[in-house]
Amino acid sequence: MAGHSHWAGIKHKKGKADKHKSKIFSKLSKEITVAAKLGDKDPSMNPRLRSAIQAARTANMPKDNIERAIYKSSLNNGLNFENLRYEGFGPDKVAVIVEALTDNKNRTASNIRTIFQKAGGSLGTLGSASHNFQQLGIIKIDKNEISDEDIFELAIEAGADECKSKDDFHEIHCAINEIYNVKKELEKKITNFISTEIEWIPLNGVEIIKEQNEGLINFFETLEEDDDVQNIYSNAKFTN
Repeated sequence: MAGHSHWAGIKHKKGKADKHKSKIFSKLSKEITVAAKLGDKDPSMNPRLRSAIQAARTANMPKDNIERAIYKSSLNNGLNFENLRYEGFGPDKVAVIVEALTDNKNRTASNIRTIFQKAGGSLGTLGSASHNFQQLGIIKIDKNEISDEDIFELAIEAGADECKSKDDFHEIHCAINEIYNVKKELEKKITNFISTEIEWIPLNGVEIIKEQNEGLINFFETLEEDDDVQNIYSNAKFTN
């Protein structure tokens, strides 16, 4: 869940690492189960499942956990998850988009609304915050996989719109309806991917001064601790 539009670029507080890892594994397992349920159980035939498994491996999820999540998709025939999006404004009027995967939308909506309200924010209707963002396909690759020059050339050949090399990873941007086509081309040369996601990228950031950091980080952490929340995006721009 790391990215410029995610809050997760901010370091977690000490003592939360194990709890955070458990939450990540839980969310990744849910995504693997849903991807396997909605499509082919063979990752080579199911791009969403393939991407979910790659993300799980990047997070060092044990192979047994991954296989168990795929197997679970065959057992729970009555299990119906919905992909839902919530929009609103958090502390300091920061625009926030929350993506959830839930089997009980009433529970999820109630929980998320409560988190927003307790932080002094407000949950809005669809469209209330998303006009501050654009949706892009974002593919991240570890810099150890390929050089800056080679990834740029490969990305352009694959049909990507942009390629940025960060400190630890390469980030490839493309249209959302092209993400799996671009990924398929990249896979001819690249084996390991950090993530393949459709992300909400802020059009303009809201600068958050150091004194405001803690309240906003607590708000994001509380959201992330909810089992149904898969991704969090905001236009917060943290300053030192």
